[in-house]
Amino acid sequence: MKTRNPIVVALDVDTAVEALSLVERLRGSVGMFKVGKQLFTAAGPDVVRQIIGLGEQVFLDLKYHDIPNTVAKAGVEAVRLGVSIFNVHAMGGSKMMRATVEAVNEAAEREGLAKPLILGVTVLTSHSQESLGEIGIERKLEDQVVVLAQLCEKSGINGVVASPQEIVPIRKAVDNPGFVILTPGVRPAGAALNDQSRVMTPGEAIQAGANFLVVGRPITAADDPVTAAKKILEEIEQASA
Repeated sequence: MKTRNPIVVALDVDTAVEALSLVERLRGSVGMFKVGKQLFTAAGPDVVRQIIGLGEQVFLDLKYHDIPNTVAKAGVEAVRLGVSIFNVHAMGGSKMMRATVEAVNEAAEREGLAKPLILGVTVLTSHSQESLGEIGIERKLEDQVVVLAQLCEKSGINGVVASPQEIVPIRKAVDNPGFVILTPGVRPAGAALNDQSRVMTPGEAIQAGANFLVVGRPITAADDPVTAAKKILEEIEQASA
């Protein structure tokens, strides 16, 4: 699945007022808005409803990871909230992911609601080989991502969240052209890396096979967020030409 505009702006701000101000400014310049743990903890589900009420799409980035029943029920509430995408941790395993897919499908059909994409988080973009070793994962980082991506696909998950550097290996390992890859760790040329370890430019990520690109500070912290977003979209379009 590809959207007309693949840019997902990360609304990693402290208040609903700040988030909604960014949404109002960036409407029409980006394809979707990400609500993650910071904003959701501060403002709750109402900010999601407000963004959707403006006609915009939301990626709910809460990375559900719990026992299957708990995650499945959270997934149903995400459907009811009206989000376009939400995610779960692939490390939760196939039983958790299958239970969530089943519950989401049933709720959407029963209640006549649009079914969101469910994505599995593979390995966080802040991780390195060393930090994986700290938590007992000895497999090569890229191989770990591929194994989890394959598990997601087998479990009925629509796609994955993965760093730009793992896009090509995932595309080679998962023989499903509809498998979605949403990519954080995207930085325009010359932008600061901040706390991301495995990054690419937006154009490179699209060329590699990403469907959605999450961009935060390079847009939200820019003097002119709209101009920053348009420049990134131009770069993407040039890379796609």
